[in-house]
Amino acid sequence: MATMQQSYPGINPSIDGWKGQEITDFQEELISKVNAQISEKWFYNHMKSDSGTLPRIDVLNFLSRYVGYTNWDDFIFKNGGDTKKIRALSIRENRYFIVVPILVLIILGLLFLIYRVLNNREFYLTFYDAHTREPIMGELIEIKILSDRESPVNYLSDSAGNLVFKTDKNVVKMVISTPYYHTDTISRILKTFNRRQIISLTPNDYALIIHYFSEKNVDDWQKRRNLLNRIIDENAMIYQVFDDNNGKGMELFNKDEFIDKLTMPSSSLKNIKILESKLTNEKIMVLRFRVNRRVE
Repeated sequence: MATMQQSYPGINPSIDGWKGQEITDFQEELISKVNAQISEKWFYNHMKSDSGTLPRIDVLNFLSRYVGYTNWDDFIFKNGGDTKKIRALSIRENRYFIVVPILVLIILGLLFLIYRVLNNREFYLTFYDAHTREPIMGELIEIKILSDRESPVNYLSDSAGNLVFKTDKNVVKMVISTPYYHTDTISRILKTFNRRQIISLTPNDYALIIHYFSEKNVDDWQKRRNLLNRIIDENAMIYQVFDDNNGKGMELFNKDEFIDKLTMPSSSLKNIKILESKLTNEKIMVLRFRVNRRVE
């Protein structure tokens, strides 16, 4: 009070009686003398309250400097108080300023972990033929999951045509490819409570025709040749892939050579398994196949 009265001689000598302008004057005193500030709410909570609690230690330090002491410890020492006891009380009173933020961080961390666990969900993809409405089974289906910020992730379905994968994304964009069906790019909104996604694929009729011709005996050979001539491009690149005891190999056919081998009654191209086919202008431009060995 004595320090305050040096600047404001006419101020009310009882702090309990300070209001409005007097509190403002005190705030300005602290700013000018110790470069510190208190709010009016703080003043009413601590200076005009009988709660018995001490302010934070940093506030006690600058109030002590204002009245001529080095800090709060210096004030206690020179006024005959128990520094350790008062300091311990101050720490207890202000403990929540440390404990509460730590608890908040721990809770936020736990919530984040729970969020990741709940959102890293398993989804089931099944595929069916868009024409027959039957499940696609026995085909190797490649699923390429696309991402804006990462390289694509490739998956292969099981022999039943199913795929189980985990993701924390709500929307998934994927490229589906398989030899006997057209490649398709699909986007799906994944819902937590609907984890089975059913995807239809459109058959690649040209690949199916070639496979059918390699398996079935057809009497009208000229009709077969005419159809193959229409669906295969003149500059098509046709590869037969070998995988035997002698290692991997490949044989290249042009359009006429391939049609001849596929339509001759004594053809060696039986039971063809299409590995890849690419169309250009509704004609086969690239065809990659393997001849499956029959087990007698």
